[in-house]
Amino acid sequence: MRRGLWSGLPLVIGVLLFLVWRRAPLPDPVLFVRADLATTVLLIGMAGSALWGAVALAIRSVNRRWSGEVANLRREQGEAHRRFVRRLEHELKNPVTAIRAGLANLSLVTEPATPEGQPPGIAAVRSQVDRLARLGADLRKLADLETIPLEREPVDLTELLHQVLEDASARPGASERRVRLSLPEAPWPLPCIAGDHDLLFLAFYNLVDNALKFSHPGDTVEVRGFEDGRWVVVIVADTGPGIAADELPHLGEELFRGANARGTEGSGLGLALARAVVARHGGDLSVSSRPGEGTAVSVRLPVH
Repeated sequence: MRRGLWSGLPLVIGVLLFLVWRRAPLPDPVLFVRADLATTVLLIGMAGSALWGAVALAIRSVNRRWSGEVANLRREQGEAHRRFVRRLEHELKNPVTAIRAGLANLSLVTEPATPEGQPPGIAAVRSQVDRLARLGADLRKLADLETIPLEREPVDLTELLHQVLEDASARPGASERRVRLSLPEAPWPLPCIAGDHDLLFLAFYNLVDNALKFSHPGDTVEVRGFEDGRWVVVIVADTGPGIAADELPHLGEELFRGANARGTEGSGLGLALARAVVARHGGDLSVSSRPGEGTAVSVRLPVH
């Protein structure tokens, strides 16, 4: 608003001088300007350049202000979302704890136990309560990922990926898949990257866990890694049922579950968490898939 007022100041001064010159008893000389054609063309060019420059500066100023407003709006929306998730996770804790305590008492006096030692009805409810608790914890973790400071230290991806596959091989059904790890050893192994070891472990574990979870017995799960210039690329691929093309743009959205994933245990946040971790490390994550053939998730991380 203040800038708009200042921009009108030359016009106001011009009007005042015009009135003074016309009404005051001052001589009113006529100003004649004469110039040859070359000078006239030069002056027109200079005026055009000045006008073009003024317009460009005005557009740049508007774009910069608009970009700033959009960035502020996104920050406010992100912070509002994080506050909501923290409140939701906090509000879920008490009822989940109370339900767990109630189930523990009920299991002592109700239905006959299954061979695994739990009454079948109570076991189903307990499973859903555990899923609800994981969902709240994962939502909170995802919200915090955008703001928490990262522990930057050299991370040996070769060692980390071996740990990921060792841990993931313990999950139910993993032994029924053919799991392969292919990493370079000659002439040199994968370079270390600067990052947070625990968060990177979480990201790659989620990707491998998804590949195991959404594939079938007999399918292949393959983890490949290679160096590409200033990047390290890790691909987690499987020969599972694949993902429909219209679902691919929505992968990574919070709680989105594709048609082939519905009915499979999980919070629906594994890929979103992995994408957030990779983004915080300056990398990117992409997914390609063919229905009936399988899925490949590619992670690119910068080598510093």
